[in-house]
Amino acid sequence: MNEVLFHIHNIGVTPWKLVGYVGVLLFTSRWFVQMYATKKLKRVHMPRAFWWLSVFGSLLLVSYFTFGKNDSVGVLSNAFPAFVSVYNLIVDFRHRRDRVET
Repeated sequence: MNEVLFHIHNIGVTPWKLVGYVGVLLFTSRWFVQMYATKKLKRVHMPRAFWWLSVFGSLLLVSYFTFGKNDSVGVLSNAFPAFVSVYNLIVDFRHRRDRVET
């Protein structure tokens, strides 16, 4: 699955590179979501979308570094944020559930 799909400025783009590019896009876009929410509320706020973008971006990047590049440093540097993001989503869901029940 490492066949070159097309070239951009002499860089061969493979399916795994596309996975990596989408992962980077998702992982980076979370900061724009957070900045927008903070600006809108006029206080620092981490919306749920921030954590979902973190999870999916991290999973795509871990997939890219595992299967597309076989790079353990990339896997480790992207696996940890996925665990933290999942934890924060669980805490958020529990908090919202407890608020609804009371």
